[in-house]
Amino acid sequence: MANQKLDSTPSQSDVGGNLYPIKVWDITTRLFHWILVTLVTVSFVTAKIGASTMLYHEWSGVAILVLVLFRIVWGFVGGRESRFAAFVRGPASVLRYVSTLFQRKPSRHLGHNPLGGWSVLILLISLLIQACTGLFANDDILTEGPLFDLVSKDTSDWLTGIHHLNQTVLLGLICVHVCAILFYVFFKGDNLIYPMFTGIKQWHQDAPFSQGNAWLAAATATLLAFTVYGLIYQIG
Repeated sequence: MANQKLDSTPSQSDVGGNLYPIKVWDITTRLFHWILVTLVTVSFVTAKIGASTMLYHEWSGVAILVLVLFRIVWGFVGGRESRFAAFVRGPASVLRYVSTLFQRKPSRHLGHNPLGGWSVLILLISLLIQACTGLFANDDILTEGPLFDLVSKDTSDWLTGIHHLNQTVLLGLICVHVCAILFYVFFKGDNLIYPMFTGIKQWHQDAPFSQGNAWLAAATATLLAFTVYGLIYQIG
């Protein structure tokens, strides 16, 4: 309840420099973010190297699937700013935010802004599509996804096409994401990188921190990892 005013515009007295170090991202969300960055990089590099690294490409893809499924769950049970309810807004809120996008002042949103919230969802959807289609994909030479045998060759070829197309979409989304971060840092004076390392953001008013349960996060991640592994490599 104490977070109800977190999106309020700074008052004149606060603009002058009364800033507070506010904890905004819990350790679980930060670990998810940087592990995901690492795995996506590994997936892209191993795919480009070729046959000798495709096993690592497969493993990183399965790990990404587990991470994305975890983030979906964490979007309902995680810390306040990590929950979808905190940053997924309707079209009116998004349009209202876009109308202020090029004003040279920091965002008034402690966590994700309405536009950034939707970019998070779109990235998660694209990553989910990429990981799932990769399970059934093939390269017509040596490499087949771990669930290739569960579908026909035509279906696998169709899913492989989606896998390749979505790779381009995903790379575009990542480029937009990086450019948006740089835009906020250099144009709006809002450093979005530092809080994702430390969890702390300089904010115009004091605010309590709502952190998700670390034990619940660990249990959820473990359960999802064993479930995905079992479905793909044991039952599949």
